[in-house]
Amino acid sequence: MDKIEQLLMELTNANGVPGFEDEVAEVMAKNAYAADEITYDKLGSVICRKTGSADSPRIMIAGHLDEIGFMVTQITEEGYVKFTPLGGWWGHVALAQRVIIKTSKGDILGVVGSKPPHILKEDERKKVLDIDDMFIDIGVTPKTDVKKLGIRVGDPIVPVAEFTKMHDPKVYLNKAFDNRIGVAAAVAVINALKGSKHPNTVYGVGTVQEEVGLRGAGTAAYMVDPDIAFVADVSLAVDGPGSEKSNKARMGTGPSINVLDGSMIPNRRLRDMIIDIAEKEKIPYHLSAMPRGGTDGGRIHISRSGVPCIYVGIATRYIHSHTSIMHRDDFENLVKLLVAVIKKLDAKTVKSLCKR
Repeated sequence: MDKIEQLLMELTNANGVPGFEDEVAEVMAKNAYAADEITYDKLGSVICRKTGSADSPRIMIAGHLDEIGFMVTQITEEGYVKFTPLGGWWGHVALAQRVIIKTSKGDILGVVGSKPPHILKEDERKKVLDIDDMFIDIGVTPKTDVKKLGIRVGDPIVPVAEFTKMHDPKVYLNKAFDNRIGVAAAVAVINALKGSKHPNTVYGVGTVQEEVGLRGAGTAAYMVDPDIAFVADVSLAVDGPGSEKSNKARMGTGPSINVLDGSMIPNRRLRDMIIDIAEKEKIPYHLSAMPRGGTDGGRIHISRSGVPCIYVGIATRYIHSHTSIMHRDDFENLVKLLVAVIKKLDAKTVKSLCKR
């Protein structure tokens, strides 16, 4: 297993739902070996600084540390656990999946359950089951003393999954590629710049609580005060059955350069510059749009007096589920593209991107 695989495995196997990202933050900080300094904002976002030949312009690459998960809201008299989502879940994706409840006394394994189909009414069979009607079965019996297990309201709940290579060894399967891909990209760019000249200072940032409102992006951007920002995140792969065939956001086609998301229209000059560099360097890419849903760019681009910002990523299948799929070549080309762009971002170029 090489460094890229090791990094992606460690980041995705780590657990970190919104508000509980400490384990992932430690993995990020440990792997950013080329950073000159690692600091944290007061919400817990990780900020890895790599100084080039000039203190400015300040270039921010943001990927969010948190993954979707749940939180305990109630323990019933029978010992079943009720929960609420942390991030966006579709009910049918959550149902029947294994989860871990992270308690002060250790991990408790459970499975998301509901009423058996045999006793559902006809109209209930036709609709998506609401998460409020689900529960987590931790295997209790009438003799189980649930209080001794240490489960409390407010405990985080994480999906059970493990980093796996599929039949194609460049295709990876695991939870939390949304958005440990972006965190890994920020780390890989910082490390790739070791020993290289770049006319700026780069900040690789792992933000917290993106899935519940882009919260860490706001505080981290205020602390970094970037001149330019890249949001590295997953994009939606639309290459499965039933997908729109004209859409080029397919796994294995290089990084996505996103022309908009639901929270941000990118700086058009920065967008065009990235496209030009990708074509000059013969880095495969595709253009993508995500009108529904937002990214950390929604907060970063309106920080202080405004930040030229763009969202780049890789097409990933089955995000916001227990298992998603990515292609390693897409990740490597994303890192290559970001490094190539960063090396062009001197003070004069950055100033031209902000010109009106």
